[in-house]
Amino acid sequence: MHYAALVGSCWWVATQSVNAFEFIALALSLGIVNGLALNTGHELGHKKETFDRWMAKLVLAVVGYGHFFIEHNKGHHRDVATPQDPATSRMGENIYSFATREIPGAFKRAWELEEVRLERSGKNVWSLDNEILQPLIITVVLYAGLLAFFGPIMLVFLPIQMAYGWWQLTSANYIEHYGLLREKLPNGKYEHQKPHHSWNSNHIMSNLILFHLQRHSDHHAHPTRSYQSLRDFKDLPALPSGYPGMFFAALVPSWFRSIMDHRVLDWAKGDLNKIQIEPGMREYYDRKFGSVAPAQPAAMPAE
Repeated sequence: MHYAALVGSCWWVATQSVNAFEFIALALSLGIVNGLALNTGHELGHKKETFDRWMAKLVLAVVGYGHFFIEHNKGHHRDVATPQDPATSRMGENIYSFATREIPGAFKRAWELEEVRLERSGKNVWSLDNEILQPLIITVVLYAGLLAFFGPIMLVFLPIQMAYGWWQLTSANYIEHYGLLREKLPNGKYEHQKPHHSWNSNHIMSNLILFHLQRHSDHHAHPTRSYQSLRDFKDLPALPSGYPGMFFAALVPSWFRSIMDHRVLDWAKGDLNKIQIEPGMREYYDRKFGSVAPAQPAAMPAE
């Protein structure tokens, strides 16, 4: 489906008379579809069967984000809710700043993980055994073919849809663990991740669209569990809206903070030392929460 959407959209903008608004609208719409491809790849990438894992690489290649296969499974799930995780947002960090840290940080961590794996196996990091290069090659061949068939307009269309697809993943990462922090133990390691280290939502429609990704605590507790079996629990940290509503709120940083910061503070039982805070924002939060009782969080729009 994702390949059909990509090729069909490229054919349309290359062969039909479209104005600038229609061009951008189609590119962004395709970006949303390919953002869902990342979610499909996420689900398949957690499977143990070789076929499913190769399907994950194929679908991630559509949007040029094949390294997610390594980064998410071996990096994010290990480091989540710690300062070592570029895919965990800090309280007070806006989504735009987060994106500049998360996107390059994710690729860097994925490459380092794959380099270590291949070195242990006595293989060259630049060989075809590299599971980052495998989907990357598919992306390069696919996009080169689209450029050859549909012409230079692809040099504009493909980057727009790809970037917006990436933005969907960044938006999800931004809201899923905002401000949450695992306790650091006396031995210098962090406690094992627990269900309360993820924000959850049980909104029906967005859960169906996103393969129950919003039941995020159960996903982190059981990464290989099929999405149909993921469970929701009432006593877990909860978002006030489904992912689409939270994505929209995140675009306005002050609005998002007014919705989420009090929830993070409640999660930490009022202890700022138990929250992962954006560097440079600690003094602001000391002033805000140190002398003023928490107000009610701002309201969310209906999903």
